[in-house]
Order: sequence, then structure tokens, then C-alpha cells
Amino acid sequence: MRVPVLNTAGEVVDHVQLNEKIFGIEPHEAVMHQALVRQLSNARLGTAKTKTRGEVSGGGRKPWRQKGTGRARHGSIREPQWRGGGVAFGPQPGRNYKKRMPRKMRRLALRSALSVKAAEGRIVVLDELRLPEAKTREMAALLDRLAVDSSVLILLPQKDEAVERSARNLPWVKTLRANYLNIRDLFTYDYLLMPLAALTTIEDFLGQ
Repeated sequence: MRVPVLNTAGEVVDHVQLNEKIFGIEPHEAVMHQALVRQLSNARLGTAKTKTRGEVSGGGRKPWRQKGTGRARHGSIREPQWRGGGVAFGPQPGRNYKKRMPRKMRRLALRSALSVKAAEGRIVVLDELRLPEAKTREMAALLDRLAVDSSVLILLPQKDEAVERSARNLPWVKTLRANYLNIRDLFTYDYLLMPLAALTTIEDFLGQ
């Protein structure tokens, strides 16, 4: 698949052939879903906590005598069935939500997502990405020249303070190092914008 290479003025200066093994495969929906669930699950901290009946305050005495009242017997007003009582099987801290997934499957998921982006024409390739200064208006003007009219994920070959700071205040834009590419960001953002150096980085680790 050949895509145009643009400069920062939005002009076509060349064309590049995308690797068909990365950007032209049949998307595997099940693996993409599994990879997304894994990433979301691994991001959970496992800090949710509810109090058991032994941790809530109050309930130190028997609410009424055992027999003769006509009511059900109770030993504490902090039993789970009482309003304000403890939770019987609530979450406790320390739960591990980590999920494992083989590296080949993770890379297949990334290739599938990239292939979907390429098939939809949502990949924009630049010859290089440089900004004269770290200004939000510079990044907004650049995206306007490139006709990017929706959310965009910008992949960088290495740390670039000017580009990262320029995109920081645009809520629909995110910058990411190319070697940190992940399935969640590919699903979250509509467009994928990257210079040729970032494309080379992707092809190096996904083309294996």
C-alpha cells in the first residue's frame, strides 16, 4: 500500500510503501478485543475496598432480645443485611487484575489495528515533524494544514519537547513514542500521524 508523504505545509513531497505484513493484513477482531481487555485490566490498581461487618462502627450490643418479640433474631445492627452494615463479599485491596498474553498475539493485535487504520485512510505520514517553537497554536495550525479534522495520535521516533508541549493542551491530540504504541490508543484516536522516522521504528519491531 502506497501512501503520500506530506511536509508540514500539507504538500505531497513523496510516497512511501507501507509494509503489507503490518498495514495490510486481515484484521483479527478477537485478538484485538483480547489485547484491549488485557491492557485495560492491567491498568487497574486493585485498590477498591469495602468494610466487612467487623470493620464498620457500631453494633456492639444486641438490638433486641433473642426471643419473645416476634421479630427475627439479630445479634448486631451491622450485619450485612442491615442498612449501614458491613459488606459480605465486597472487594478487598490487593486483588490482582493482571492478564497475560503472548507477545505474538499482542503484535498481531497491533498489526490488525494498524491495518484497519490504513484501510480507512486514517494514517498520515510526514517527511519530518518539527515545530519552530513549543506553542499550542503551532500544533493546531499544523493539524489544520494536514486536514486532520478529528482526534489524532502523534507518534514520535524519540523525545521531542517542542512537539509534546505544543500538543499538551489540545484534548483531541496525544503524543506518544513510537516504541510505546499500544492497542488502547489506536482505538481511542481516529487518525495516526507520524514522521518517516517513527514509521521506521514501527516496522522494525512489528515486522519481525
